[in-house]
Amino acid sequence: MRLCVGDKEKEGDLVRVGIPRTLSFFTYYPLWKPFFEALGAEVVVSPISNKALLDEGVRETVNDACVPIKLFHGHVAALKDRVDILFIPRLVSIDGKVTLCPKFLGLPDMVRCSISGLPEIIESRLDLKKGRFELYRFMFRVGQRITDNKLRIIGAIWRARYSFYCYRKLLLHGFTPLEAFPLLEKGIIPPPKVNNGEIKLAVLGYPYALYDDYVSVNLLKKLEGQGVSVVTPEMVPEQMMKKASKKLPKNLFWYYSNRVVWASIHYLQDKSIDGIIHVTAFGCGPDAMTNKLVELEAKQQGKVPCMSITIDEHTGDAGVDTRVEAFVDLLKRKKGIL
Repeated sequence: MRLCVGDKEKEGDLVRVGIPRTLSFFTYYPLWKPFFEALGAEVVVSPISNKALLDEGVRETVNDACVPIKLFHGHVAALKDRVDILFIPRLVSIDGKVTLCPKFLGLPDMVRCSISGLPEIIESRLDLKKGRFELYRFMFRVGQRITDNKLRIIGAIWRARYSFYCYRKLLLHGFTPLEAFPLLEKGIIPPPKVNNGEIKLAVLGYPYALYDDYVSVNLLKKLEGQGVSVVTPEMVPEQMMKKASKKLPKNLFWYYSNRVVWASIHYLQDKSIDGIIHVTAFGCGPDAMTNKLVELEAKQQGKVPCMSITIDEHTGDAGVDTRVEAFVDLLKRKKGIL
């Protein structure tokens, strides 16, 4: 017997679950993929971000949306005819304290209103403010959309949790999500990554802006090509994030924004950091405050140069290349390397 949409124990092809390769993808893909596969489903991921996907998203979504939301619509449009189910969970709170950006909360509704011909959507609500076991309850509810076998769902949850644990370990070892994904597939957790760059930069921003090479205009690869060691918010241990959070009189309302600000506080106290680059999306409301807080924290330290790069659908390589090269050269001269 194979699983299929509807129930689940009928003869037919494996149910294909589509996951857009953006937004929460860089945070939770190593949790969702093994979970659905253990349930007997086939996971289909949208293509790597490109201009065609963004153009499609711009046509489909509302005009005042930020670039990541426009791109998300493009990824959904690329998946809709290839899958039986779209997995677009309604993420409310993933730390049990603050919420995500309002657009995250409304993603299923935005997609339904903008794109026609969609397949079934799994939009289960995840709100960890409801308790420490809410993630398990959420995954169990999602699992019931694929199979009625409760033991199989429980086994899939534990397999997914172990995969996610290994993923977090890889990030803390200095690997980016794009480096960690193939290592997870091979079941490898190597020693911490050794960076021997001439200078060390903290590159801050939301995961879906930093690790999507199209959105970030290949920023991380550009920096590595210039002999720069890069660290990001995902590489900061949780206990250090909590310590940094206590240095603010009041934290922000949004999960990813807090992570960026806390990471900036952490890295500004790290004497090995030569500078900070903050990647922000044009039209992002929370980023307006996040960027200002990062800038103010850098000014208070006084000795750490800080640069902000704003991206939108019109951002090109040339402008970013010029600014980044000039910033890196400035830091190298400051250290006496040039």
